[in-house]
Amino acid sequence: MAKRQRRGSQLPQVNLVPMMDVLMTVLTFFIIISMTLTGQQVMNVSLPSAAEGVTEGAGDVDPFIVGLNPQNQILVENQPISNSQLVEQVQAYLSANPEGVVLVKADRELVYEDVAELLETLRDIGGDRVSLAIEQ
Repeated sequence: MAKRQRRGSQLPQVNLVPMMDVLMTVLTFFIIISMTLTGQQVMNVSLPSAAEGVTEGAGDVDPFIVGLNPQNQILVENQPISNSQLVEQVQAYLSANPEGVVLVKADRELVYEDVAELLETLRDIGGDRVSLAIEQ
């Protein structure tokens, strides 16, 4: 008897290259999307420590101290004041003291957004002469 050769006797082969190409494309897509969604969180920012801050010299003008208590009230000389009163007092201080600095002392329990809002208001009035106080 003659041997008959079977059709399809070879095992099918799986070609993995196209599947790997598709997976790499999908992975690249998700990496790019995740980087664009995180925005500025990807950037490395080195925040200053208290030891690197500028200290007040002995001959400097006393700073104008603005406080922000846990109830989000603006304090000047431990007295609550309104935003309009703050603007008037800071403008008067800065015009009387050209080298003067406005120092913000905010309670650590406050939301950062509240402190940033006060700093923005003061920056609009005093430019770069506004500082945030820290505890050493």
